[in-house]
Amino acid sequence: MDEVPLVLIKTVPGGKLSPPVLMLGASLLFATMGACVKFASADYGPGEIVFYRGIVGAMMMAFVMHHRGETLRTGVPAMHAWRSLTGVSSLGLWFYAIGELPLATAVTLNYMSSIWMALLLIGGSVLLGGSRVDARLVCTVLAGFAGVMCVLQPTMEPQQLWGGLMGLLSGLLAAVAYLQVTALGRAGEPEDRVVFYFSLGSIGGGAVATSLISGWHAHSMQGMGMLLAVGVLATLAQLMMTRAYRTGRTLANASLQYLGIAWSFLYGVVLFDDPITGLALLGMGLIAIAGIVAARLRESITANRIDPPLGS
Repeated sequence: MDEVPLVLIKTVPGGKLSPPVLMLGASLLFATMGACVKFASADYGPGEIVFYRGIVGAMMMAFVMHHRGETLRTGVPAMHAWRSLTGVSSLGLWFYAIGELPLATAVTLNYMSSIWMALLLIGGSVLLGGSRVDARLVCTVLAGFAGVMCVLQPTMEPQQLWGGLMGLLSGLLAAVAYLQVTALGRAGEPEDRVVFYFSLGSIGGGAVATSLISGWHAHSMQGMGMLLAVGVLATLAQLMMTRAYRTGRTLANASLQYLGIAWSFLYGVVLFDDPITGLALLGMGLIAIAGIVAARLRESITANRIDPPLGS
C-alpha cells in the first residue's frame, strides 16, 4: 500500500473533511472501481469479484482498526447483519449488471438508488408522522436524475433485459443499505467497524454465490491487478461514503452521488468509446448543479431533519 491510500485512510474517518467533500471523493473512487469491475468481468463472475473485494477490504480495515486500537465488539449485530445482507446483495447484482450491460447503462440503473431513497424517506416520514420533507432537496434529487438520463441516455437490447432488471434491483437494495448506514451511525457505530463487517459479509456472500452459481476461475496477473484495485478503491470509497452518511443530510448525499455518473461517463468515453453528445453535456451540467445546490442546502437548512424509517 502506497503513501496516498494511507493518508486517505487516516484522514477520511478522522473528521475534518465536510460531508459534501467526502461524497465527492467517494463518487470518483466508486466510478474508478466500476471501470475496474468491467475489466475484471472478462475473467471472473460477479460473486468472485465480490468475494475478493471483501478480502481486500477486510484486510485493510483490520489493519486500520488494529492501528487505532479499535474493537470489533458491537452491540448491534443484527443491524450489521441486515446492512451486510442488503449491501452485499446490491453489490453482487450491480457487478452482474456491469458485466452484462454497457458500463454507462449499468451505472445509471444502480444510481436509481437515490430516487428509491427519496421515495422511502418521503413515505416513511408521512407514515410515521415525522417532520416534513424539504421540497428543495427533493427537487435537487429529481434534477440530478434528469441529468443522469441526459448523460447516459440508457437503452437496452432485448437480450439485456435480465441484466437491466438486476441493475434496477441493485439500486433499490442500495437505497435500503444506505439508510442502514445512516441508522448504524446514529446508533454510535464507528464507520471503520461498519465497513469491516460489510467486508466480512462480502466474503461470505461472494463465496456462496460463486460456489453455487458461476464457479471459481484461475488467476492472471491482469485479473489479480483488477481485483486488487476493486478492493482498495471500494474500501476507501466506502469509508468516505459511510462518514458522509453518518454526519450529513441523507438527501444531500444522495444528490452528490450523482457526480459518480459524470465520472463514469468520462471513463466510458476514454476506455469504452462512448460517444459525446450535446444532450450528454447538458446532463453533466444538471448533475453538477444538483450537487452544488444540495451541498449549499445542507449548510443552510437545519430544520426538518429526516429520520430514516428503517433500522430500528
